[in-house]
Amino acid sequence: MRVIEVRRFGGPEELVPVDRPDPEPGPGQVVVAVSAVDTLFVETQIRSGRGGEWFGVRPPYVPGDGVAGEVSAVGEGVDAAWTGRRVATRTPDGGYASHVVVPADGLLPVPYGLDLTDAAALLHDGVTGLGVFEAARVRSGEWVLVVAAAGGMGSLLVQLSKAAGAQVVAAARGKRKLDLARELGADVVVDYSEPEWTDRVREGADGRGPDVVFDGAGGEIGRVAVAVAADGARISAHGASSGGFAPIDTDEAARRGLTVRGIQDLQFGPEEYRRLAERAFDEAAAGRLRPVIGRTFPLERAADAHAAIEAREVLGKALLVC
Repeated sequence: MRVIEVRRFGGPEELVPVDRPDPEPGPGQVVVAVSAVDTLFVETQIRSGRGGEWFGVRPPYVPGDGVAGEVSAVGEGVDAAWTGRRVATRTPDGGYASHVVVPADGLLPVPYGLDLTDAAALLHDGVTGLGVFEAARVRSGEWVLVVAAAGGMGSLLVQLSKAAGAQVVAAARGKRKLDLARELGADVVVDYSEPEWTDRVREGADGRGPDVVFDGAGGEIGRVAVAVAADGARISAHGASSGGFAPIDTDEAARRGLTVRGIQDLQFGPEEYRRLAERAFDEAAAGRLRPVIGRTFPLERAADAHAAIEAREVLGKALLVC
């Protein structure tokens, strides 16, 4: 089988295709023949050598946290009826591979009407997006600010907020991303690379600021996004793609009555993860939620995928396909 390995920390060129023996499932395990591999911005940060204190990853390693494909073999104690079924699953030992061995109890059946690429795109962003959305308790008529609205998770949050009856201000960088946010239903779009962009956010949100802020960028962008929120707003400060999580003054947040949730609140146990993933799959299969897949790359071109992600070239998700 083919596997993408990071042999040392560095640039995208450190993602190297290698051959390994075809895997065999052990007791309670299955082999999945992979069709699509999820990719995440954080994987580019880990590959570069950042975040070691949080993730504990050391080369050589295989990146990747989730795949979708078909079960090609089952191990002892696993129902043979799984063989040939379309599934998605987390990959504890890395997912940038043509075949993966995973525990059978972590398999998520992919429902009829949902492409395997869409299932892969929802494995992380669908779960996390629904998790932060449910916690924010978005209500009809409220104003919602989605920062990094053209990303894999941000694009889902725009759709979820509109479906709940909210009015959405979508913040992103550049015309292509703003056009996508409009297509997904955003009422107001704002380019956060422009000076005083938060003034346009406040003006768009009835002059008082949004009731809910989903910050998928972090850093200075996230800080000013929180600052423009209405008093009493609910904040999800889950993004760090701009270099770190948004610095939030907890005393100021308390004074303004802000409810703030961060990345530490997004640790889902197995049962909650399954519930959220199944809901994301069902919503997408029914046509009520559309994961945006901006680009796909052959598995062997994982380095190109990482380069495109780091250059902010991809609308929505980038996936690897086998």
